[in-house]
Order: sequence, then C-alpha cells, then structure tokens
Amino acid sequence: MKVNKNTGIKIVCNNRKARFNYFFLEKIEAGIVLKGSEVKSLRDGKGNINDAYAADNLGEIFLINSFIPLYKQSSYNNHNPRDMRKLLLKRREVNKVIGKINRDGLTIVPTKIYFKKGKAKVEIAISKGKKLFDKRNTKKKRDWEREQARILSKNK
Repeated sequence: MKVNKNTGIKIVCNNRKARFNYFFLEKIEAGIVLKGSEVKSLRDGKGNINDAYAADNLGEIFLINSFIPLYKQSSYNNHNPRDMRKLLLKRREVNKVIGKINRDGLTIVPTKIYFKKGKAKVEIAISKGKKLFDKRNTKKKRDWEREQARILSKNK
C-alpha cells in the first residue's frame, strides 16, 4: 500500500502485468460503483485487478473479473468478490471508448485502483495487445537498461 502525501492519492493495487502485455494508447480516470464492504476491503489495501478487463454492456462500461476479497467484519451485507462493477464515466467518454473498442478492436484494461479525495477511482487504459516479438523487445530493452545502470554504478 503506497501513500503519496503530495497529491492525496492512496494507491490500492496496480496491474503491472498489463504494461508488459499491452501498448497503452490512452488512459482515463473513472469512478466505480462499490458496496460498503467493498470500499472497506479496498481501504485495507486488498484487491487484485491482474486478470481484470472492462467491457461494454448495453451502453455502459463494466469492470469484469476484478477481485475484491470479502470484508471480515461485515456479516450478512458482504459482497460477491468477483462481481461485475459499473464504471462511472460521462456519456461522451463512454461513447468514445465504445467506438474505439468496436472500430479498432482495442481492449480496455484497468491499470490501477486508488482513492482520490476519499473516492475510489479506477485508471483504465484503452490498449492494444502486444505480440510475442514486442514482448521480447520490451524484455531486451529492460535488461539492457538494467545492465547500463550496473555498468555506470561500477564506474563511479
């Protein structure tokens, strides 16, 4: 759980695997509809969006396959951990996103969940999937940068 004091943003979970598997074309901040026990569980720093994606359902965007674990102290009001959760976007943004995914064959991937001024937010990215050779190039580039940093630190 990372707390950034300057911006008032408390990051709950990141999707690090998404950066390796997709090219991000555009990032959008969206609100998310949550139940009380889901919010409490997220405030504890628990949640997972590694396998999650967003999809269009009757003109609305829903977050699918995200995992928010059950909150222990909640009794009969607990939630389903793998429920579909509605994302809150303006109508113009929804139409733009739906148009891009239908026309260009792109994917909506959540990159992180965080609290901003006490409200739960999801950063989603309109993205294009990487091919195997793109992933290899990314890995080679990362390894080379790591090796460069190692060489430079030895020289100092």
